[in-house]
Amino acid sequence: MEHEQSRRLGKQRRKRCVILIVIVALIVIVIIAVVLGLTLRQKKSEFESTFFSRCEKFNQYDCKKVWDAFEQAYVNKDPCNVPVEAYDPLIAEVPFKLDCNKTMFWSKTKDVVHGFTAKRSDCFVTLEDTLLGSVLDGLTWCGKEGSKGTFTTGCPKWSECVNNPVRSFWNRASAAFADVACGDVTAMLSGSINTPFNPTSAFASVEVPRFNASRVKNLNVVMVIQKNNISNCTDPSLKNLTQTLDTGITFSCKDVSESRIQECGAKPEIACGACW
Repeated sequence: MEHEQSRRLGKQRRKRCVILIVIVALIVIVIIAVVLGLTLRQKKSEFESTFFSRCEKFNQYDCKKVWDAFEQAYVNKDPCNVPVEAYDPLIAEVPFKLDCNKTMFWSKTKDVVHGFTAKRSDCFVTLEDTLLGSVLDGLTWCGKEGSKGTFTTGCPKWSECVNNPVRSFWNRASAAFADVACGDVTAMLSGSINTPFNPTSAFASVEVPRFNASRVKNLNVVMVIQKNNISNCTDPSLKNLTQTLDTGITFSCKDVSESRIQECGAKPEIACGACW
């Protein structure tokens, strides 16, 4: 009888051990799932937090609505099949509103231009100075079919497919920005490269063709040169630029040293027009 009782106790102990092992295993699985979930949310929220923190610097818009309009363009879609039109609702939610004579375009001069406009917002505004341009400047994002998430890794590079989310956004935003340009329009081009007006650039292929003579009166090119550069306002590529312009838009070009542009940015007492 004692042997039978001992056998039953041993069986109960083994059963409790099995139950305990199962419980511990389930706890480990839950912990792993929670950690993975938090990690995934943190990766997503890092992009979102950047988006919202930049957006909230512009007080006139509901950033949640802007985010929702942005997400619908690429979420749950093949990252190589996001056409420029996918961002139409985003542009409608945050239309560009600019003063005439203040739009600034650029090509291969990003650092110089933004170094200037950061200090002299009274003079010019670039696409990257607007809400949409500022919020997404320097970021990478994409969606994936079957997922509601926003991804920042594993996304196609700019050159890998034409309709990738980042490229399509900038082309759509550039077109919308050019559509509202009016009066005197300024563009900074690089005098340190072989083809200042490169036909493959966004400025040449997207923005200039959108300049309409009913709104844009003059296009003033600032050719950014170094001290040892010769004049690049005579570069043959600028002939292509003048031929691309809508009939009725006048054109001018001036070589301006990068040091002069920096000087203008550092001295607010210099009138915008006197910089070049």
